[in-house]
Amino acid sequence: MSHTAFYSASSVSEDERISSDSSDEEIVAAYRREQEPRYFEKLVRRYERELYAFLRRFLADEQYAEDTFQATFVTVHQRLEQFEEGRRFRPWLYAIATNKAIDLKRHLKRRCTVSLDATHSENGADAPMSLSASIASREMTPFETAFRNETRERVNELLSQQSESTQVLLQMVFYQGMKYADISDALGIPVGTVKSRVFNAMRKLNESWQRMYPNSLAKF
Repeated sequence: MSHTAFYSASSVSEDERISSDSSDEEIVAAYRREQEPRYFEKLVRRYERELYAFLRRFLADEQYAEDTFQATFVTVHQRLEQFEEGRRFRPWLYAIATNKAIDLKRHLKRRCTVSLDATHSENGADAPMSLSASIASREMTPFETAFRNETRERVNELLSQQSESTQVLLQMVFYQGMKYADISDALGIPVGTVKSRVFNAMRKLNESWQRMYPNSLAKF
């Protein structure tokens, strides 16, 4: 799978001023200043796994995720001159990707069954712990592995019943490990609203979990 196919690869070595340690914003500034294709390609490569994984979980389809990834960076390229100095690139990128994914999902709503096939990634420092993350990470017995898989399926089933905006919010928190401030920027809502929506979503999920599985000891 190559997300950078529509950008010409460059055999020229990276400019000394732009390294693997350069921030997204520094790379954006360099590309806007010099219009050097390899700088933009560096941005694409930096996010190809992370953003594709986010889109894959939300859209539940590899090809749709691939297409949306490509469309996202086409739009990023088209709007890069509008990127405001002082703003963080990652939330801006996720805002574009999220809007495109939601638009596609609505377009396909009649034909597409929502499924969140997700693997939990490391949480950000200010993100609450998910149910699946609370299961011990030590080496598990076959019984424990089966229990974990079943629990994950049940959690995903509950998540798929939530609104699109709630699904996006919880994916950003738990699966992408984004901080509340970055989610606030990406979704265009205050940090306090992000926190309250996460709290309310978790409360509702826990209530649904307890109704569906009253004998379960697990909680969100």
